[in-house]
Amino acid sequence: MDDQHFMLLAIEEAKKAEQIGEVPIGSVLVHNGEIIASGFNLRETQQRTTSHAELITIEKANQVIGSWRLEECTLYVTLEPCPMCAGAILQSRIQRVVFGAYDPKAGCVGTLMNLLEDRRFNHTADVLGGVLEEECGKLMSEFFKGIRDKKKRKMK
Repeated sequence: MDDQHFMLLAIEEAKKAEQIGEVPIGSVLVHNGEIIASGFNLRETQQRTTSHAELITIEKANQVIGSWRLEECTLYVTLEPCPMCAGAILQSRIQRVVFGAYDPKAGCVGTLMNLLEDRRFNHTADVLGGVLEEECGKLMSEFFKGIRDKKKRKMK
């Protein structure tokens, strides 16, 4: 199994979010070649700031492994993690992060800054961005285009 395979599974998670009106971001966490947890955005549904795909996935993985340490794991996420999620990734000791689309507004794994490879922290994670970037970006752009179109129709 390769990075593209797992990113396609993260995209499937993102589509679950989209189906319920959430921003289409999905993630899967892999340990020893096996998915141990997955999640998608639920911020609007749960009305919780922390209901990002990555945090939901991390919490599920903590339960599966029985530890807050997620060493030797790779997190696949369709959008570059924000500062909150990057912080959780560092705190959980995830070894590697692979993301799809870059986030020019909140990306903290290479765009605005790179928290995960900052050697000042006591943990770092390897980062690979742009995996299936076009597909991941298209999910986001089509979702927000749909919202704008809906607003325009209401204004008429």
